Amino acid sequence: MTTSHNTLKNIIFTGLFAAIIYIGISLLRIPIPAMVGRPFIHFGNPLMVLAILFLGGRLGGLAAAIGLGGFDLLNGYAATSWLTVLEAIVMAIVVSTLFKAFKHDDEPRNIIIIGIIAGLTKIVTSFLTGIVEALMVGTVFKAAVVGSFLSLPATVINSVATAFIVPILYFMLRPLFRRFTA
Repeated sequence: MTTSHNTLKNIIFTGLFAAIIYIGISLLRIPIPAMVGRPFIHFGNPLMVLAILFLGGRLGGLAAAIGLGGFDLLNGYAATSWLTVLEAIVMAIVVSTLFKAFKHDDEPRNIIIIGIIAGLTKIVTSFLTGIVEALMVGTVFKAAVVGSFLSLPATVINSVATAFIVPILYFMLRPLFRRFTA
């Protein structure tokens, strides 16, 4: 009976985080002009990192893939939603590996480091995604690299926000999450 209870709890929390990530993108979306893609400032990235921290790499990554990928599918980004899902998987690997390296010690210093590295990871994955998106529409490689680089301002803003928001929300939500998962 315990196994089915934990499985149900995992399904519920994964779905809840997927919905929160989706809503976090939908409610606050500030478009930024760019040469490649249609980037915008949003809360999806910090919420993705929180899902990974609270649920672990597998379930948190799944919640992020559903929330971010689902948003893309339903809001005009369907052609590149697979890239968003790949970004969520990379983020899940990076964040969960870091958290394991810290032996799941969630002292403020470690969570701040995870938030910063998650932000830097997002910059790298967005740059690579921008190159792929530009190549998908027939741009030559050099122009794709330049265009992707010039399209990073929204990602940098999102990444800085992630570095600040993740530690704040993590420590605000940790007692509540522990109470529901105990």
